[in-house]
Amino acid sequence: MTTATLDSHDFTIDDLVPVGGMPLRLDVAGAGSAVAWATEHQDAVRAILHTHGAMLIRGLNVPGSSQFGKILSTLFGGELVEYVYRSTPRTGLRGNVYTATEYPASEVIPQHNENAYSRQWPLRIGFLCMLPSETGGETPIGDSQLIHDMLPASIRERFEAKGVMYVRNYSDLDLPWSVVFQTEDRDEVEAYGRANGMTCEWQPDGSLRTVQVNPATAIHPVTGQRLWFNQAHLFHVSSLGEGAAASLVASVGEENLPRNAYYGDGTPIEAETLAFIRSAYESTRIRFPWERNDLLLLDNMRFTHGRESFTGARKVLTGMACPNR
Repeated sequence: MTTATLDSHDFTIDDLVPVGGMPLRLDVAGAGSAVAWATEHQDAVRAILHTHGAMLIRGLNVPGSSQFGKILSTLFGGELVEYVYRSTPRTGLRGNVYTATEYPASEVIPQHNENAYSRQWPLRIGFLCMLPSETGGETPIGDSQLIHDMLPASIRERFEAKGVMYVRNYSDLDLPWSVVFQTEDRDEVEAYGRANGMTCEWQPDGSLRTVQVNPATAIHPVTGQRLWFNQAHLFHVSSLGEGAAASLVASVGEENLPRNAYYGDGTPIEAETLAFIRSAYESTRIRFPWERNDLLLLDNMRFTHGRESFTGARKVLTGMACPNR
C-alpha cells in the first residue's frame, strides 16, 4: 500500500500514487483535532476520491460515533443519509452513523456495493475501525469496473438485457418488514414500493413479500464507466451454501425464501453463472489489516466492500452520504 505522511502543506492525488489497486493511504498521526483536520483538508480528500475512488486515512484520533459522523459529512460534502430499505441487521447510532453489519464473527460477508439491490444508493460510504479484532475481520475492497470487465460478454449481455429480480419475504427468518422499511405503517411501505417500482404483497399472516426488478449494471456519474452493480450473488439462495440452501428450500419452499434473485424476467439464474460472478468478486479483493482509528473512504459505485471472519471483539462503524438521486 502506498503511503504518504501529511505535513503542514496540503496534498493532491500526485502525492499518493496507487500500487496494484491498493487504496491510497495517508498517515496523519499527531494531526490534532480530527474534525479540524477534516475541515482543513476536505477539498483534497474529495479530489482523491473523485479521481481514485478509495482512500485509507490512518492516525486520526476519533473518540466516538458523533465525531465520526461530523468527519464523514465534512469530507463527503453532504449530510449522512439514513439506512432505509435495509438488508442486514445494524444498530443505529446518532447522526445516521451505524454499526457495520452484525452477522456472527464466523461468517464472511461477500463483496458488494452498498444498496446495489435498490434503486437508491449512496455514492459515498465510510468506515471507522474503533477496535480491530484479534484475528481476521478485514474489510476487503474491490474494483467494480474490473469485475464487470472480467465477466464474459455473454453473462454481461444477458444481465443487462434482463436485469435482476429481487424477491424478499420478511419474517422471523430474516429481517421483519418494520425493520427493513423503518416503519410500522403499511401505507408508508406501499408508498415506498410505488415510488421504486416494487410490488408489495401482504400475506394472510401479516407478513410481506416484495418483488422488484433493477438493472444489473450502472453508469458511473463522473467517469462514465459501466460498472457491475447488483447483488444477485448475495440475494440468491445459493449464497447460503449448498447444504443450507437445500435445507431452507425444503423447509419453507422456494416462494417463501427470505430472499432470492432471478433474472428480471423471472427465470432462474444458472448455478455456473453465479459461481463465475462470485469468482470475479473474490479475485478482485484487496485486503489490509485494520488498525485502531483507521478511516476508510470509498466511492460506493467504483469499489465493493466485504468482511472477513474474525475472532475477538471488533467494532467498526459506517456512514453513507451523497445519494444517487
